[in-house]
Amino acid sequence: MVEKIVALFTTQLAGKLSGSAICFIVSLFPILELRGGLLAASPAFLDVPMLKALPVCIIGNLLPIPFVLLLIERIISAMENFGPTSGIAGWLKNKAEKNKDQIVKYGFWGLVLFVGIPLPGTGAWTGSLVAALLHMSFKKSFAACVLGVIMASVIMCIVSYGILGTLFG
Repeated sequence: MVEKIVALFTTQLAGKLSGSAICFIVSLFPILELRGGLLAASPAFLDVPMLKALPVCIIGNLLPIPFVLLLIERIISAMENFGPTSGIAGWLKNKAEKNKDQIVKYGFWGLVLFVGIPLPGTGAWTGSLVAALLHMSFKKSFAACVLGVIMASVIMCIVSYGILGTLFG
């Protein structure tokens, strides 16, 4: 699914924005995050050099995280009280509830691993959501997200530039 969304972004924005700007925008979005940004940067899509794409994608992925950590509880509460968005608020709470066990069990390092292992449904957005709803410290949560995003960047560089680079290079 991520590949299809990345393909949509890259085809719609190519020629209108630079490859780096597209990677940054993709990295901002939940679900896509750094995984999507580095995939967009890969030789399979935009062929942005890894050393140029990496900081852009990391910054793009981390930029929304303080806002999620600080504001998501208020946003979810407001959504619960507004009929048309109450279902989305419930879905967000269920997503956090479903993923909280490994983070609670291992604390800081559980959050690092949750953010850092690039699987569907994991990442800095969901990790921040869970951390905020568990009332984890902002500093520890943000630090765990930073470490997790760096870990995910290493893994995704191997996938996007190593494996895909070999196939499309």
